[in-house]
Amino acid sequence: MTRRAPFGFPHFAIRWVAALALVLLTFNPLGWSYYHWVAEDQQGSVPLKILAGILLLIGYVIFIRATWRSIKIWGIILVVALIAALVWLIVDLGILDVANTGTMSWVILIALATLMAIGISWSHIRRRLTGQVDTDELDP
Repeated sequence: MTRRAPFGFPHFAIRWVAALALVLLTFNPLGWSYYHWVAEDQQGSVPLKILAGILLLIGYVIFIRATWRSIKIWGIILVVALIAALVWLIVDLGILDVANTGTMSWVILIALATLMAIGISWSHIRRRLTGQVDTDELDP
């Protein structure tokens, strides 16, 4: 039996930072993102923009596929519901202003990164909580 490396909060944090970087590189309210670069810079190098877009797409495929395979639709719904309830609580406490579109953009981007980080980490978290190991099914 092979020994598995431990999984803890630092490992989750690394995945969350990677997911957040992917999301914020794609779009962010500051205007420094792939979206802004492609939409506003008409004189820039098209092959470089395409290369950057493909790299971002590869990142999304990795994160979304891992999320879908590990938590499926019900897990995604539950994570989104949990994040929505937390945001609702923060709004209800008066900490967040829903009228501020910039702030709400940040909340949505952070929520998306959190969903992807949970999805890509879930097999490790589940193994840590239950001792059960997830495997990919090889037979159709």
